Amino acid sequence: MKRRTFLKASLVAGFGPVLAKKPLVNTVRGPIRASEMGLTLIHEHILVDFIGADKTSPDRWKRPEVVAKMLPYLQSLRNLGVRTLVECTPAYLGRDPLLLKELSEKSGVQMLTNTGYYGASNDKYLPAHARTETADQLADRWVAEFEHGIEGTGIRPAFLKISVNPGPLSELHRKLITAAARTHKRTGLTIYSHTGPYVPAFEQIEVLKQEGVDPAAFVWVHAQGQNMVHYARAIREGAWVSLDGLDRSNVGQYMDNLLLLKENGLLHRTLLSHDAGWYDPDQPGGGGIDRDYTVLFRQLMPELNRKGFTKKDWKQLLIDNPAKALGVKS
Repeated sequence: MKRRTFLKASLVAGFGPVLAKKPLVNTVRGPIRASEMGLTLIHEHILVDFIGADKTSPDRWKRPEVVAKMLPYLQSLRNLGVRTLVECTPAYLGRDPLLLKELSEKSGVQMLTNTGYYGASNDKYLPAHARTETADQLADRWVAEFEHGIEGTGIRPAFLKISVNPGPLSELHRKLITAAARTHKRTGLTIYSHTGPYVPAFEQIEVLKQEGVDPAAFVWVHAQGQNMVHYARAIREGAWVSLDGLDRSNVGQYMDNLLLLKENGLLHRTLLSHDAGWYDPDQPGGGGIDRDYTVLFRQLMPELNRKGFTKKDWKQLLIDNPAKALGVKS
């Protein structure tokens, strides 16, 4: 009997040899099926350099020291069942794919990095060319990282990370979301946008629609602090609502939001994380890790379980939604 072939290998730009017709995601160690992400923290940081786009450089930190400090945190997460960590530090703010690869190899936690530029904080972390180049020129840069790897490392991004200021979009920030839309159309990468308030969130969704991009490709980052009316509106549009600033001080707020999201049938487009970490090159020894990666598991989860959250709810939030949000169809 002729041997049947169930899986067919194909060559897809940005992924190398992959399994065809399955949603994929680029980890820092290579592509995997999105279904292999497992339990995922969708917004965290390992290292962030706040010195500014014109001064930051990998020369400002020593990878062995960062690895020594951050590895125990990742090992703790692995012991809690976390399989994937989405590292959201963008270019010109301390992105270091080789550092993430080493930590991933040593911890066993799959890690994702990104392409794109960060416009918040009064554009302190934007390179000079972001102000002068067109949206198409910026998109060309980001697509090149997807297709060829980041800065000669061969490590490819798994998503786009941009950022806008909290008020109405400036022309510069409108260009960032336009460039992200055009990059998405060429790569399939999901757009994470550090946004916060609802006004710029819906402005960005409108830009995406004008560019012919389904809002399902958009993650409204740092949506915590907004209200259920805005969450429902964004989810009706198809976007992802990301509550990703969980810490020890706001567990009650997150409980209330998640219970309301569940009650209104909106958990299927909700993402959850801490925005925790991180090693700061300007602080002695990288500074103290003030934001805890484990509050979700040690504090929020037990409290919500007592309020009726189920294993099915947690699977939706921490396994199914991240895979759906980040998977790129070949």
